[in-house]
Parts: sequence; structure tokens; C-alpha cells
Amino acid sequence: MASNPVVKVTEEEYLALDRAAEVRSEFLDGQMWAMSGGSMRHARLHSNIHGELHDTLRGSNCQAFTADLRVRVMPGRMYAYPDVTVVCGKPILADDRQDILLNPTVIFEVLSPSTEAYDRGAKFRYYLTIESLKEYVLVDQFAMRVEQYTRGSEGAWTFRVYQNPDELVKLDSIGAALSLKQIYDQVEFPAAE
Repeated sequence: MASNPVVKVTEEEYLALDRAAEVRSEFLDGQMWAMSGGSMRHARLHSNIHGELHDTLRGSNCQAFTADLRVRVMPGRMYAYPDVTVVCGKPILADDRQDILLNPTVIFEVLSPSTEAYDRGAKFRYYLTIESLKEYVLVDQFAMRVEQYTRGSEGAWTFRVYQNPDELVKLDSIGAALSLKQIYDQVEFPAAE
């Protein structure tokens, strides 16, 4: 049985193609992965998280960005478009195009059926290599559930799960907290089967 060959691209080719394309793509080890459109729940969660962080961080030295900002995870190996990225202090950008962030402090990913394994697996392992990253937050779109990974002062990661609407996701690295009520505001879950 024949299979389609995997076409590898260089980091430079990826950046040229992605910058010219109408659809964003992530890059992992020489392969480009087109980012598909999300559901209404995904879009609402993304908007809620970014909106709350934008308001909360106003006037601080931290700022929140939407999925339009590319993050270089490992030079030549991985570029990603996190759903929401927070950077504290001066953003370090890769070049004059100012579209590649190098020093994220917090990354949020809203889990989708097609990307959940990647967000929990290879992407997370690569994210762990970003020195500036202090917190990685996964947000479920099918149930009220937020998972938070926090890097301690000695580099060890701790894990916490939030499922109660009254709980606060404390983001100590940026001096902020989001309630699950805020994150899941106006999000309708699919009916149980």
C-alpha cells in the first residue's frame, strides 16, 4: 500500500509560508500543521480567558495576547500559536517582524478533540523547555475542568485540577486569579449522551 510522503520544510521556509498564508500553521520538527477552526465553545473560552486577563493585568508589567501571536518554543524545532499567552516584563521578540515571542510566562490551551493528545503530550514536553514559562493551563471545553501546571522555584512542576465553579485558578507568576465562573461564562456544554 502506498503512502503519502511527508514533506519536510526548514524553519525559514515555515516562517515564509506561514507569514504569507491566510491560515496559520504550527511547526514541529520540519512539519507544518494547519490550525483548524474551533467550535463556539472554544471561541467563547478563548475570549473569556483573554478578556479577564486583559482587564486584570491592565496597569501591570504583564500583558495577555490572543492566538495571533506565534511563540518559538525551540529554535528550528517548534513554533506554536497558544490560545492565550501572557508575558511579563519586556516581550523578547525573535526579529523585526515582531510576530514571534520568545519569553512567555503563562500559556493557556483550550483542549479540542483533535489536539488534546498533542497539547498534553509533545507540545507540553516542548513547552517545558521554555525557561521563562512558569504556568501551563489546559482548559476543557466539554466539562468545567481546568488543569494547571506550575513550575516551582527549583524547576519541578506541580499539577492542580479545578472543577468547582467557585474555585479560583491562582496564577501566582502574574499576580492574577480567574474563577471558573469567569472562564466558563456563557459556555454551554453538550448534552450528556
